[in-house]
Amino acid sequence: MELNVDRFAAQLAGESLRPAYLVAGSETLLVLEAADAVRTAARAQGIDEREVHDMEGRDADWDALDAAINAPSLFASRRLVEVRLPTGKPGTEGAKLIAGLCASPPSDVVLLVVAGEWSRSHGGKWSEAITRAGHACIAWPVKPHELTGWIGARLRSRGVKAAPDAVARLAQRVEGNLLAAAQEVDKLALLLERDASGASAVLDVAKMESLVADSARFDVFRLVDAALNGQPAQVSRMVAGLQAEGEAIPALMGMVVKELNTVAALSRARNLAAEFKAQRVWESKQAVYTRALKRHPPERWQRMLVEAGKVDRISKGRVRLGEESADAWQQLERLLLAVAEPGAVRLLAS
Repeated sequence: MELNVDRFAAQLAGESLRPAYLVAGSETLLVLEAADAVRTAARAQGIDEREVHDMEGRDADWDALDAAINAPSLFASRRLVEVRLPTGKPGTEGAKLIAGLCASPPSDVVLLVVAGEWSRSHGGKWSEAITRAGHACIAWPVKPHELTGWIGARLRSRGVKAAPDAVARLAQRVEGNLLAAAQEVDKLALLLERDASGASAVLDVAKMESLVADSARFDVFRLVDAALNGQPAQVSRMVAGLQAEGEAIPALMGMVVKELNTVAALSRARNLAAEFKAQRVWESKQAVYTRALKRHPPERWQRMLVEAGKVDRISKGRVRLGEESADAWQQLERLLLAVAEPGAVRLLAS
């Protein structure tokens, strides 16, 4: 049976463990919590032994996994065997093994497959076999218009009653980052005052503002994604946030250069699909690069790489003639604004 994240934990709590489970999706928090629900259910039903096998790409040793599953446990009557598939694709050998295990499951093994990527095209006979033997939980990304509902439900699950405008404000603060949202909800549940019966007051905007710091995550990964997605306003806000938090530009430039290198290579490719594979770009990220490629020709991406080197030099004090008075943060912002908006390329010359 395929279940959504909300139903999955309830289903696990109300039945004995099935032989196999699939937890998949690009929403890291939801995948983590769904997988944790399986692990918790396993412990509650007396399974203390857990094996983890990372099966990634050509390095995946499916024969070794098969041998490990079929080897009797020395310490427990049942084991939780966790198979991690970062790409969500086990390949022909892995698909055959998983399907076979589900068709004739070992009595001492509960199989948990955790996939880091998932789309409708990822499924196959192996995932259908898991669904027949147990349950599949697909953690689809929470869409922007769904975020306030998700946060509201999360607050209620923690015993916090919140006014609609407070929920909307919190959604605005976390900018779609579920992990940041979950952290803030847990913080609010701890800090909000409760009466003698344990009930909390209704959380309004003013109270939330006083309890929660602006925790939108200004990390370099999301900063570069904002630039590639063509979001100049987000770029400026995130650069300001990183600077205010005291981040060091040299620590950021590795990721900036890496992403620009990737886009530059993609811009020169004759076969984009083949280059995505060569660059090991996950399917969930391909749309981001595709949008970016439409904004600039190949020679401009190469120019941006040169500009990134300039930013790095300025931040380290290794300036060249004409760079002495340049501000590294200003130059970084200009570079990423140019990535986000073709009209901002003129800023690179100033």
